[in-house]
Amino acid sequence: MGPALPRHGKIRTVVQVTSGNFLEMFDFFLFGIYADYIGKAFFPNESQFVSLMSAFLSFAAGFAMRPIGALVLGPYIDRIGRRKGLIVTLSIMACGTVLIAFVPAYATIGLAAPLLVVIGRLLQGFSAGVELGGVSVYLSEMAPPGQKGFYVSWQSASQQVAIVVAALIGFAIAKLMAPADVAAWGWRIPFVIGCLIVPLLFVLRASLQETEEFLARVHHPSFAEITRTLTANWAVVVGGVGMVAMTTVSFYLITVYTPSFGKNVLKLAASDSLLVTIAVGASNFFWLPISGALSDRIGRRPILVATTLLTLATAYPALSWLVSDPTFGKMTLVELWLSALYGWYNGAMVVALTEAVPANVRTSGFALAYSLATTLGGSSLAISTWLIRETGDKASPGYWMSFAALCGLAATLFIYAGRARRAVAAAPA
Repeated sequence: MGPALPRHGKIRTVVQVTSGNFLEMFDFFLFGIYADYIGKAFFPNESQFVSLMSAFLSFAAGFAMRPIGALVLGPYIDRIGRRKGLIVTLSIMACGTVLIAFVPAYATIGLAAPLLVVIGRLLQGFSAGVELGGVSVYLSEMAPPGQKGFYVSWQSASQQVAIVVAALIGFAIAKLMAPADVAAWGWRIPFVIGCLIVPLLFVLRASLQETEEFLARVHHPSFAEITRTLTANWAVVVGGVGMVAMTTVSFYLITVYTPSFGKNVLKLAASDSLLVTIAVGASNFFWLPISGALSDRIGRRPILVATTLLTLATAYPALSWLVSDPTFGKMTLVELWLSALYGWYNGAMVVALTEAVPANVRTSGFALAYSLATTLGGSSLAISTWLIRETGDKASPGYWMSFAALCGLAATLFIYAGRARRAVAAAPA
């Protein structure tokens, strides 16, 4: 399964390997859509703010588990292979999905309800800690020469398909069901649908082949060897965290947080917010492979630097313009602009990170950097809600996105300066 595969074979492989990404983002995004209902069902409180924040914090708890998943499952995949590892991550993720879909509400089983929901989120986070890394590394190793950016970009593009599907289901439920029925049980329907597609995803993953690059290695490092290599390359991991921070914060703000922001902050109709989110998912899907392919031609660094600078210059002003007089049209324009910034940046960033990490610990290093950064991105819902409440500024999530862009810019310059120094040191005298 290397460059010799025909084009249709590569397309099939991309679909197979990214299928688990679909499930992960499908569930994560549903949590954002139905945060109000999840909060009331499992974290009831007289204060809507407290109930919503509890739901968002349980969402963030899954991201706290990602580094642990990266440290445990990353070395496992680097040692036993990409294919087997991706089947393991899908299995763990499916268990978390089933818990969230079927746990009875607080009114039925008391404290066991929020406890089980948090356990479901922790399982999803543990799995996701290495899922993105495993998928990205797999795609980078099966890509033809000179097309790594284009192929790896489909890791993120697959998530956008999940967002669009989840938003469409949410839009249909909002239009077809009475609000009381949605609050009582209708919000569970999309999660049940997620459970029903799990068997298909297992079939897709089970038929994957191992990458030729992994099979060609004579030595597969032990856990201790992987740990030593990661420790020796700690600067690359830290730089990777900064690069990924821009991706995760912007992604969760423009996708998972959008339904709640539109409904609770801008006071727009829930269906309008979901339509905007569908447009954002489609926009992300459009820009990601374009950016990945462009990075194959002109390099990753120029795209990463340009998009972080644009984000610093426009994120807060764009949101200020939106909240000054919120309308469906203005929200669509602002979210599509932020979507373009995210798509341009992430399409180049993911492959840049796979190239920065040493090959023998590629899954572990990528997954650790990515999972540490997603603790910031996954907290964006709670942080944005807190910022708006504390500052009284509805555009304050723009400050959070600008901070993430600053992290991404600094990390990009650091990573590429380090690569340049190593290249000079390795050059013959």
